[in-house]
Amino acid sequence: MDPKKTIADLIEHRYGISSGAGSDMPAEGELASILSHRTHRRFTDQPVSDELLEVLLAAAFSAPAKSDLQQGSVVIVRDAAKRQAVADLIPSMEWIGTCPVFMIFLGDSRRIRRICKMRGKPFANDHLDAFLNAAVDSGLVMMNFIRAAEAVGLGCCPISVVRNHIDAIAEIIELPDHVFPVAGMTLGHPVAKGFVSLRLHPAVNVHFDRYDDSNLQPEIDAYDRRRDARFSIPAEKQRDTDTHGVANFYGWSEDKARQVSTTERDQLAAYLKRKGFNLG
Repeated sequence: MDPKKTIADLIEHRYGISSGAGSDMPAEGELASILSHRTHRRFTDQPVSDELLEVLLAAAFSAPAKSDLQQGSVVIVRDAAKRQAVADLIPSMEWIGTCPVFMIFLGDSRRIRRICKMRGKPFANDHLDAFLNAAVDSGLVMMNFIRAAEAVGLGCCPISVVRNHIDAIAEIIELPDHVFPVAGMTLGHPVAKGFVSLRLHPAVNVHFDRYDDSNLQPEIDAYDRRRDARFSIPAEKQRDTDTHGVANFYGWSEDKARQVSTTERDQLAAYLKRKGFNLG
């Protein structure tokens, strides 16, 4: 980090707005690293050693866990045929097949259910919360993994698109009942530093005493303009122009509205039910 920079500088770079918060804090340490997070999709050929991967996973599974139930798991996909099978499902993300390490983080409600049988106790919470707890635990482990990887100079890219192909991927990595993919993850030494993605300002997603989004439209409009000033999405990158046409101004909100206007992952509930989850 630049020794002259402060945390306030990093916050301004992340959100495009200066508040002065952190102006007396040097841009260093874990806080600076978090504020400077970048996603990486291109990696060198340099491998990640098994020992380093073991260290990163040890850090990842140090994450908080609901009631200490520890319902996250991960499959590291090393078999070349399995890796290629996953990559073939998602050809637009070629880095899945070329990154040094590819893994899939899982929500794992199977383990606690087996433990209940081992100890002769009923699993009395077979409802929607069992799925949610496992999903949250897995997400916390994933975030810890990303932080650990960045701390040693590696880069990551979470891949939620694995859930678009949840049945096929579950078959490839042989998932049993009560286990489900949360996201894939690529890992390696980044080819380039990457860029800091401009985020929604906390004024949009931080609430006090009650939920209040009465100012959402002007906040989103301003955010669209801030993002466009830093990086303007070209016309050829606009989504679904056959359906929605080419917008004169194509901001983040237009892009995301178009993205979620197309149905995807509607097979998730059916998969979870087949895997034994009671979603009631």
